[in-house]
Amino acid sequence: MTGASGAQYGLRLLECLLQAGCPVHFMISKAALLVVATETELTLPPKPAALQQMLCERFDCAEGQLQVHGAEDWMAPVASGSGAPTSMVVCPASTGTLSAIACGASNNLIERAADVVLKERRQLILVTREMPLSTIHLQHMLSLSQMGATIMPASPGFYRQPQSVEDLVDFVVARVLDHLGIDQQLVPRWGEERG
Repeated sequence: MTGASGAQYGLRLLECLLQAGCPVHFMISKAALLVVATETELTLPPKPAALQQMLCERFDCAEGQLQVHGAEDWMAPVASGSGAPTSMVVCPASTGTLSAIACGASNNLIERAADVVLKERRQLILVTREMPLSTIHLQHMLSLSQMGATIMPASPGFYRQPQSVEDLVDFVVARVLDHLGIDQQLVPRWGEERG
């Protein structure tokens, strides 16, 4: 998670991944910690060990399922091509992080992990949350798309007549889960009916 507005997207995605039994390496920027405190009722601890314990308790994850890494944990598995995950999602993705990834800056573990995922030709999804978009943002999105990343602006659909903010969040998270190939029951796919 990075410091764009939309902390709810990242937290809900994390919850769904853990509920699905996926192993998760979780990284959160300092700016994202501030956004979470501003946009939700949560105050997340800044230390990785305390954050990991809190998130595991909150989302009832299995032992060892969630690993939280600090911004400068260069020994984390995700910092190396030999430990690259199959997929990585930056949700929400700030335009600053988008820019750094597009340029290969690798100033912190989030940027380095994304760089590793790209160089290893794995799946990278960026859930962008910004408007309007400048030419710089659009150029970086184009560059990343050409490198194989998937750009998924947090743009919920309204054709299911959402009744709450949670419905809007679930729409975006469901699309991310679909792209990851993870079964989801949040939102029916187009043409699919659920009771």
